[in-house]
Amino acid sequence: MSPKSGSGGSDGGPERRRKERVPARIEVRFQKSAAAAMAFRAYSLNFSIGGLCLRTRNLYPIGTWLRLFLKIESQEYEMTGVVAWERKGAIGVRFEKLDPADLQRLASLVAALKVTAD
Repeated sequence: MSPKSGSGGSDGGPERRRKERVPARIEVRFQKSAAAAMAFRAYSLNFSIGGLCLRTRNLYPIGTWLRLFLKIESQEYEMTGVVAWERKGAIGVRFEKLDPADLQRLASLVAALKVTAD
């Protein structure tokens, strides 16, 4: 996919995303990789095959590894991500170590979400 065009990032700086994002409110359970017993729940603000933005009250330092569990309609996704950025009330999570089958499933999901968002 081509980089998102527009006026730049949400902070007014240049847009750095490589994947197209779509608005999506997806319930996500996640946990720090180091704290496997403690899971949190949040909702996404947007989603792409490269990552998602989560609304959360908790702070997570950039570089924190997370295990993510998403259930969208009848499909379940379990993946690993790393916190790419943190702002008050939200974190950006970049998906890591996805296999080709998961990438294809996510691409189909983004395409479906884009149709419903338009």
